[in-house]
Amino acid sequence: MDRNDLSKIQQIIGFNFKNLDLLQQAFVRRSYSKEHGGENNEVLEFIGDKVLDLVVVKILSEEFGSLASEWDDYNPNEDFNEFVSEYQENKLTEIKKRLVEKDTLANCIDDLGLAEYLIMGQGDRKNNVQESPSVMEDLFEAILGAEAIDSNYDIARIQDSVVFMLNPKAIIFEDEINYVQEVQDWSLRRTGELPEREFEENYGYYTMSPGLLNPHAPAMNEKHTCYVTVDGVKKAVGYGVNKVMAHEDACKAIYDYLEDNNMLYTIRDEIDNPSLNMAINQLETLSRRGYFSLPEYEYKESHDNNGNPFWHVECHIDEVEYYFDADSSSKKQAKKEAAFEMLKYVLDNYEERYQKTEYTEWKLTHKWG
Repeated sequence: MDRNDLSKIQQIIGFNFKNLDLLQQAFVRRSYSKEHGGENNEVLEFIGDKVLDLVVVKILSEEFGSLASEWDDYNPNEDFNEFVSEYQENKLTEIKKRLVEKDTLANCIDDLGLAEYLIMGQGDRKNNVQESPSVMEDLFEAILGAEAIDSNYDIARIQDSVVFMLNPKAIIFEDEINYVQEVQDWSLRRTGELPEREFEENYGYYTMSPGLLNPHAPAMNEKHTCYVTVDGVKKAVGYGVNKVMAHEDACKAIYDYLEDNNMLYTIRDEIDNPSLNMAINQLETLSRRGYFSLPEYEYKESHDNNGNPFWHVECHIDEVEYYFDADSSSKKQAKKEAAFEMLKYVLDNYEERYQKTEYTEWKLTHKWG
């Protein structure tokens, strides 16, 4: 791993290290340290596991709760200044579990392309352990452990990095538009690279550079500026009270530009060649990419006059009001045909990827939303 690699990794994770040796250590597997000496990332992984729990709890408490004094109708003479949360402990625990589980962290590392920088011994390389979800989960936690040591446990800085890497809102509010995730996905699909981003702090002044998307003056409390650039799209500027909000503001400008110019990928772009033989897998692919929930199939077996089995299969998706069915002497063939009919329908008719959720309604009506 050289300086260029370390520089690129810092950009990907949204964290600048004072001690680059710590960042490199986060990528060193025990198999390598056994062969070559030096430290590995296992203790950093232990630290990062605990730090991640704290940061995620902080994110959830900020997203779903506040002190009563932040309400518009708070009366200090009548109301207790208590902490109020939209969700109770069991619901928050469920959301936290989704955010920190192995598959979530592994998918994050995989999407960001960070596993390719792992420093491994010969045995690990031979077994391609960099493709293991457990190894990628360990790497995510080791990176956070390195950040904790480097920043002297600056939770605000670590939280910014977690937001960049994990994109928790995409998981918490999976039915709403997450502009950061959408722009990242668009850029990765178009170029294979993440968007470029730069941050500045403004102190009562700003510049209106020609050609910038989203040109406007920041509000008085918006001290952070973010510039985001993706291939083929002009640079956008965003402002916020913190770096995360500035990043979201700039990405929304990019997304709006793509939408206005019909440059967004649609559901039809996801499937190159819809086919009967691949329909089951193609429907599942669209589900995994967030267009709708996993298809469900119902099977009913009967027999003809000669006693031969005959299958009736129905395909259903929660977000689609229609069932599609098929009959065949082969259970597998009936499933394929039902899936193919559903696939053709959603490709022709399914336009609303993002649906209103209970949370959306709450944010529109809640007194501190």
